[in-house]
Amino acid sequence: MSAADEQMQQLRSKATELLLREEWGDSIQLYSQLIDLCESQISNTHQHPNPDPLHLSKLNKSLCVAFSNRAEARSKLQDFTRALQDCDRALRIEPTHFKTLFCKGKILLSLNRYSNALDCFKAALFDPQGNGNLDIVNGYLEKCKKLEFQSRTGSFDLSDWVLNGFKGKHPELAEYVGPVVVKRSEISGRGLFATKNLDAGTLLLVTKAIAIERGILGGQDSAENAQLVMWKNFIDKVKEAVTKCQRTQLLINMLSTGEDETELEVPDMSIFRPEIEGNGSSKDQKLEMDKILSILDVNSLVEEAVSAKVLGKNSDFYGVGLWMLASFINHSCNSNARRLHVGDYVMVHASRDVKAGEEITFMYFDTLSPFEKRAEMSMSWGFNCKCSRCKFEGAAVCNSKQELREIEIGLEKGVDVGGAVYRLEEGMKRWAVRGKGKGYLRASYWPAYAEVYGSDGSMKRWSRRIPTMEAVVDSVVEVVGSEEGVLKVVVEGLKKRGGGSGGGVVEFERAMKLGRGIYGKVIKKQAMKTLLEIGIQDQSY
Repeated sequence: MSAADEQMQQLRSKATELLLREEWGDSIQLYSQLIDLCESQISNTHQHPNPDPLHLSKLNKSLCVAFSNRAEARSKLQDFTRALQDCDRALRIEPTHFKTLFCKGKILLSLNRYSNALDCFKAALFDPQGNGNLDIVNGYLEKCKKLEFQSRTGSFDLSDWVLNGFKGKHPELAEYVGPVVVKRSEISGRGLFATKNLDAGTLLLVTKAIAIERGILGGQDSAENAQLVMWKNFIDKVKEAVTKCQRTQLLINMLSTGEDETELEVPDMSIFRPEIEGNGSSKDQKLEMDKILSILDVNSLVEEAVSAKVLGKNSDFYGVGLWMLASFINHSCNSNARRLHVGDYVMVHASRDVKAGEEITFMYFDTLSPFEKRAEMSMSWGFNCKCSRCKFEGAAVCNSKQELREIEIGLEKGVDVGGAVYRLEEGMKRWAVRGKGKGYLRASYWPAYAEVYGSDGSMKRWSRRIPTMEAVVDSVVEVVGSEEGVLKVVVEGLKKRGGGSGGGVVEFERAMKLGRGIYGKVIKKQAMKTLLEIGIQDQSY
């Protein structure tokens, strides 16, 4: 045995030992040395007048295994770009190498590239080395088929998980881009728009967080400290993701920093589909730290938001993350979308019926409040909301400012809420408010309506002088989408009447449609009924 062969054997033995001990970084270093030595020996052998085919074959086999093992170590550190490069180099030497095909398939699956992963697992089945791992490979094949189907069709179903009380692991979800497109927005910069008519609950997109950080917050002082620590950890995770994946760098680089919104490029939707390769084009667009911080300040989302629901064990935590396509969704006080957080994924769906071409919007803060309070909240977010509802109510306030202010002050002082609701309804008649205008103002004073409809005493006194709960609910939901506060009143009213059968089919279907607006169509009828029953008991729906 030559000195070079002996050195390669020692490197291979030590690197493999480190790999088995899960010391990924150190094993990568030794495999890199082994690869350099193998390539040098192969080059020297080729230069020999009579190269030994057997020796050359052994060197190539060693090189293939070294690339494969380094790919595995790099994948464990989530350095997927370089791990895939190692897999491809190994497969150029031995195209059917089982371990490499299996490793590459798992990496592609982690990157949500389901069709490509499926091809790797299918190819792995043809290598005799995989005979003892057929069950494992077939398991991955079935997983890929399921996720590829979800990604292609948008057919997701969380019902079994809900009915099982959110026990066990979160459901496996694929990334999905539905009937939406990014365009210039009249609200701010760029926005997400519906490409066809949608009904409440329709799934718009599913995307995995680029990075996410969660923690438990204590009292006020400790909560502030905990949030600062979480924010720092979150920033570090984003930096790491940018460093390790060129596609992630490309995606983050296109997000807004809050400045020069009109100058930003409108991205092609294909960039958000994980099956599309987006590498390379971001190589010379290095992201500076200042820009990353500005991007996160503008685009990060908290899980515990007014337009969001967290399902499963993560509901016990405070979480902040970056979800790419969801970052393009602007605020509106008559929003039409909500989101579910499931594990590290966010699922965005329509919270009311949406027309083709309509911009998809979230509520960034509680919009079931009067115009002036919403104006204050929007300014605290750094913008002045100019949605159709704010424009209408701004004009309405100009025409009836004194009376609306008197109603608001009365409610703050604890006057009879029934009287306040009656005065508002009579005022809308005098001001000739019609159609959506009624829904806008009723949404602004919804807490008063909710108190009246939830009180037997108030209803006994005022029910013949104010609109029915059903009429008010329908008008509010038409303009602001499904809201938990509205759903709560409807469900409690339904329960008072004896549930679905006692309360009537129409009332039951109204509650179910509101539920779809909050949870989406990914939760089917029986599971939705379970969620609404849970909501009645612990008010945590």
